[in-house]
Amino acid sequence: MTRESARPVLAALVLLGGLLAGCGGGNEQEAGGGTTSPPAATSPSSPGPSSPSSSAPSSSHDGDGDGHGGDDGTAQPPFPADTRPDTQAASADAFGNVTAIRIGHHDGYDRVVLEYGGRGTPGWDVRYVDQAVTQGSGAVVDLRGSATLQMTITGVGNPPDTGVQEYSGPRRFSAHGTDIVTEVYFDGTFEGTTVVFVGTESATAFRVYQLSNPVRIVLEVAEH
Repeated sequence: MTRESARPVLAALVLLGGLLAGCGGGNEQEAGGGTTSPPAATSPSSPGPSSPSSSAPSSSHDGDGDGHGGDDGTAQPPFPADTRPDTQAASADAFGNVTAIRIGHHDGYDRVVLEYGGRGTPGWDVRYVDQAVTQGSGAVVDLRGSATLQMTITGVGNPPDTGVQEYSGPRRFSAHGTDIVTEVYFDGTFEGTTVVFVGTESATAFRVYQLSNPVRIVLEVAEH
């Protein structure tokens, strides 16, 4: 083959290679530095980028706002007209631990979600307190904001007994992107209760309810 006759063949090979390269897959960068692969065929309720087993706090605007792509169909209760405590008893067989804490912002309110692993369903007592005081030691925790919500979770035990890996992320973290929640403090588990403190800009109305698959206690604090 002469040099002149080889040129059309080489040009065709170069063009074919460019087309194949343009069809190749790749990962896109998500906001925050993560990567995302091309989406697979999943249902609308499939988990989003945050894994249910992740213990690191995160902020999300998707689905139920805690890193999951949807909820279990539970209707959100209306915000109460006051700031009285909200309580719910644990199921008789409840025995587990808080495994993850997530935060998120929605129009009109901020959300804090405690994910629960173990058997049964946990209970809670959520109320405004004068100050955050740790279990056991009685040390005062200084939180930003002018008000403090204490979330006391029941139906829990010591992780070696429950066999559930308890939340192991930062004990204190800021609620980035929120308007009313200032920061969250994980006090841990002591004598059958787990306590989480939530600092807020002011003592506004809040609501608490439970979602399932996975089990989550949802605290939502109204902005006004």
